Amino acid sequence: MTTMTEAGTSHALRDALGLLKDREQVAERLLESSAKHSFDPDKELDWDAPVEEGKWFWPPELVSLYDTPLWKRMSEEQRMELARYEAASLASLGIWFEIILMQLLVRHIYDKPMDSAHVRYALTEIADECRHSMMFARMIKKGGAKVYPVSKLNHNLARVLKTVSTTPGSFACTLLGEEILDWMQRLTFPDERVQTLVRGVTRIHVVEEARHVRYAREELRRQMVTAPRWERELTRISSGQAAKVFSVAFVNPQVYTDVGLDRREALAQVKASGHRREVMQSGAKRLTDFLDDIGVLQGPGRRLWKSSGLLA
Repeated sequence: MTTMTEAGTSHALRDALGLLKDREQVAERLLESSAKHSFDPDKELDWDAPVEEGKWFWPPELVSLYDTPLWKRMSEEQRMELARYEAASLASLGIWFEIILMQLLVRHIYDKPMDSAHVRYALTEIADECRHSMMFARMIKKGGAKVYPVSKLNHNLARVLKTVSTTPGSFACTLLGEEILDWMQRLTFPDERVQTLVRGVTRIHVVEEARHVRYAREELRRQMVTAPRWERELTRISSGQAAKVFSVAFVNPQVYTDVGLDRREALAQVKASGHRREVMQSGAKRLTDFLDDIGVLQGPGRRLWKSSGLLA
């Protein structure tokens, strides 16, 4: 692992991945992309079209119980119903996460120059996330499912996170929430087995989230170079703890009850599933490789990431 050092001036920052790009230049390019490739889901998607018979709400290979003994005993109708509820659970998780992210971004720019491109892009991203949250909520309702909130414990842990999180910790958690879901959605929007509306929702989210990931990655790199040692260490531990929370919250256990399954048995089989473990680690690999390169996955934090199941 290459040790990161500050190269002396704010214009010559370098980490294990090389020279960091100028913050304003990155923001200007992201603003240009936002102007060309932003969507209004209310106008872009056909919300009045009927739900398509025989189509999935989520690719079956991404459903938590896929290829387990329980899955093999389920009828095709029950499998598709579980996929519909899991899509609603993921959308609910996405809304919860994006509300947290919007607050973290507001805190991030509070002390920064309001006329900078960096701040302007953050405000643009907040507008994107507002639209995404409304889009996810509308998709849940259109699918005839319900909102699946996270547990009270995780809800209140997030209340603490969004209030006291340090800047590098905020961006590490941002990437955790964005990149795994993004990987799944990249498999979803081209999949013709999936509902047209769901494919449209995931396509919009993938296009716009690509900018959000770039912004967060560049800022996290900068913060891991410039932040004091205590803050870097805190980021390693807090991101590992967030990985543990996120991996558990990914699918609300209530979905199993709602399709008539034994919740305890379903959770046990998901935990024992090699396929599910591979899906989650594959979804996280691009992120964990990046975090490893910039020095986040070290010490106790790395052990937390391993225990989350997201790091092999």
